[in-house]
Amino acid sequence: MAGGVKKPVNIFKLKNLGEPKEIFNWRLWFAVFSFALLGAARGVDEGLISGAFNSKHFQNSIDYSSYSTVERANIKANVSAMVQIGSVGGALMQVVHVSSIPAFIVCDRIGRIWATRQLYILWIVGIAIFMASNGNLGAIYAGRFIAGLGVGQTPVVGPVYIAEIAPARIRGLCTCFFTGFVYLGIVLAFFANYGCEVNMGDTTAARWLVPTSLHIIFASLILFLTLFQHESPRYLIMKNHHSKAVHTMSRLRDLPPTHPYITHEINSIIASHREETAAMKSSNTSLAFPATTKSTVAHSNLSILRETFTNPLPCTLLLALTAQLLSQWSGAGSITLYAPDLFHLLGITSTSTSLLVTAVFGLVKLLAALISKISRLISA
Repeated sequence: MAGGVKKPVNIFKLKNLGEPKEIFNWRLWFAVFSFALLGAARGVDEGLISGAFNSKHFQNSIDYSSYSTVERANIKANVSAMVQIGSVGGALMQVVHVSSIPAFIVCDRIGRIWATRQLYILWIVGIAIFMASNGNLGAIYAGRFIAGLGVGQTPVVGPVYIAEIAPARIRGLCTCFFTGFVYLGIVLAFFANYGCEVNMGDTTAARWLVPTSLHIIFASLILFLTLFQHESPRYLIMKNHHSKAVHTMSRLRDLPPTHPYITHEINSIIASHREETAAMKSSNTSLAFPATTKSTVAHSNLSILRETFTNPLPCTLLLALTAQLLSQWSGAGSITLYAPDLFHLLGITSTSTSLLVTAVFGLVKLLAALISKISRLISA
């Protein structure tokens, strides 16, 4: 089911992959869509915040003009970056296991479905505090930080669930939908800012509250869609619910539970899980940890860290970290975050025109991403 570098899959020739045609069914694509939609969380925030902050009503509510130039720059940077800061904590909530801190709810503890629901709560509560801040900078910072705790979990929960339910041959294709929704979120946010600027004016609260409500719309839609999804077969096997895992896999693949394809996939997951468990036990034993219940999770975490930084994983880790570092250093995220301000510096002084150009910029980004991905797929 896995291993080696695979050629890109031509999305228009899935029937030529040699897989049962039933596995490419509406339930699979519906599940992929439901969790790929989590990608819109970051896109919406990056596209909204700068345009919302530039609203005259928002600036008047925090008495923005009374601050010095340096203070204004710091306030804008803090408001814009607070979700990013919160996202660091949110991401750690999904990858760090701390048994003594109940607040650290992670995918492997409560499952992918409930992980999505708890990040929804953080996301919604944070945005609600931000929208009801009434000019209180402390509330604005707190609201965006709390929202960040939820938004920061989306790049973990979404791709993990998609990767665990997608057939191996199209796993990469399915996870790409998550990235696509990031760009879609940016475009919708840019156009929401522009539309509200043109139709609602720059001096009403609706000018920034209505675009910000995109957060609530997407979060609520994601929560609603989770009601129709099941835990991934891999998570169920991790929890020793093998019969449920078989049932879920059968449902996702639209094949009988006894079908050889289902049996092969389930056996592969079981074998993989056993290998991981054996490696974890081996690491715990070599580290000479006492086998106490209270320390089991902490020991497992240290085992994971040890495995991460021992051969051959360091090369993989270094490659991943370098790719992410170069991606951030490219400045693409900063351009998206501060696009209206950058276009203002380039001489577009009209607020509405600046927001329109920003919206077109977001649309170009989305189209460029789609062209790049589609051309790669159809050339396979």
